Amino acid sequence: MPTSRASRDTWLFWILALLVLGAGIGLRDPWPADEPRFALVARHMVESGDWLFPHRGNELYPDKPPLFMWLQAVAYLAVGNWRVAFLLPSLLAALGTLWCVVDLGRRLWTRRIGLYAGYALLFALQFTYQAKKAQIDPLVVFWIALANYGFLRFLLRTRGDPQPDWKFWLLGWFAAGLGTITKGVGVLALAMLLPAAWATLRGWRGIRLPARRISGGGWRFWLGPLAFVVAAAIWVLPMVLAATSNPDPAYRAYLDDILFRQTAKRYADSWAHGQPPWYFMEVMATLWLPAMLALPWAVPAWRRRLRRRDPRYLLPLAWWLLVLLFFSIPSGKRDMYVLPALPMVCLALAPLLPGILRRPAAQWLALAFGAALALAALVLGIAMLAGTPSFEHKLLVERGLSLAQAHAGAWMLVGVAAWGFGSLLWFGRARAAAGLLSLLAGLWVLYGLVAYPLLNDSSSARGLMRDVGARIGPRAELGLVAWKEQNLLMADRPAATFGFRRAPDAQLRAGLAWQAQAPARRWLLVQDTALAACIDRAHAQPLGSANRREWWLLPAAATRACAPGLRE
Repeated sequence: MPTSRASRDTWLFWILALLVLGAGIGLRDPWPADEPRFALVARHMVESGDWLFPHRGNELYPDKPPLFMWLQAVAYLAVGNWRVAFLLPSLLAALGTLWCVVDLGRRLWTRRIGLYAGYALLFALQFTYQAKKAQIDPLVVFWIALANYGFLRFLLRTRGDPQPDWKFWLLGWFAAGLGTITKGVGVLALAMLLPAAWATLRGWRGIRLPARRISGGGWRFWLGPLAFVVAAAIWVLPMVLAATSNPDPAYRAYLDDILFRQTAKRYADSWAHGQPPWYFMEVMATLWLPAMLALPWAVPAWRRRLRRRDPRYLLPLAWWLLVLLFFSIPSGKRDMYVLPALPMVCLALAPLLPGILRRPAAQWLALAFGAALALAALVLGIAMLAGTPSFEHKLLVERGLSLAQAHAGAWMLVGVAAWGFGSLLWFGRARAAAGLLSLLAGLWVLYGLVAYPLLNDSSSARGLMRDVGARIGPRAELGLVAWKEQNLLMADRPAATFGFRRAPDAQLRAGLAWQAQAPARRWLLVQDTALAACIDRAHAQPLGSANRREWWLLPAAATRACAPGLRE
């Protein structure tokens, strides 16, 4: 057991991080929008043995590289439980990101500063929320943070690194390559070299840009770009070789889509998520709280330190601005695009936090923010318990919850409010930051342990698909029309699909032809938007709402009136 205060503080941080990020793992299935898609792809890899080309149903899935899905599949092979496996890569990635930030803070400043950086990142709302989801972004953030870790360990004079250590140079490039084949934006980690080059040209001290001027370092410089190519080639090379040698034109289309349309074209000519240029300013001002509450004091302090030519602040802050500029140019923007910059922001903020948190104004601000969160939870919980019509419609109709589930969720919010007010009162104004972190820890733990089970049936489509299985019986066959990934993932039997990107009417025609081959035992699960006028709704079975969509179960008796031509 730790005996020194420093060791106890470190142990406390990591125990708290594991509790906050890991609470609820194993208590829910994948939830839309992206989680069922990635879990479905990973399950197909395990079942089919085709790990090189992701599949969604019977179609190739070209939107994202497969590295994240590989890790989910490997996690399943290790633990044997999809409810644990699909979230495990995100948990490990988030813990890895925290380690990078904490260790950098320790080496650039002190152990205490490293923990301040870790706490600022752990409880930033967007980081915690994304870390508890099975999306690609936590893994991309980790690879970029690891690349930044390698570059900063090499470029800056840190504790324990009196001379440039070339293994960190290689680590930075290799991690950036892995980030790129996870999601194309991983290449942005290399932008850390731009402020380093600028500072070197300006004569800043304490920075070690790799160049021939470093003794014996000329040829080693090029090992970095080589490491990037090797990392990217882990997936790109076999994928290109297999796609170009496959006679099926779908694989050539996959190659063009994944390498060009989803990267350069998506950036240059965004086709979704249009937002104004200042959108990310709003994201950082809200989703990066409570760390951003320190900005009024941090910005002047950063300015003073940059005037002193301290590269420990220049590199992470300049890289943050470069990332912000890069994503602000295209019209398509999503809040998680700038998430990779958050770890470096927390790193640059950490040395200032001890002084900022001693200021009465900062203490009052943290107290007010915590009180506002607790009050919001209390008001929302009371509104749900009181049966406010708007909440009843949203929860009971749109979300598919029962009244008992809605009331349980309301009491959870009341519990969060009680814990929050109690934490703020216990720690007081002088330690308001600790009270705020206690409030947020309670919020995330209760969210995982209580909200996950309450929302799972409706959010994951498990309840819908369980109902479908019970209605059609164990020996029936099921086909899906206008389906979503969670329907196929949660089906209790292998289900027939008729394309995913195909138009709903085309899927319905193929489904009707499939059903006509064995009408006695084949059923169709159809989203209401795909129902043709020929469907006899008197024989169709309405299933109600799931994931904010209406679903119908069609036996052959409900589709007999459809013309043979509709069945392809």
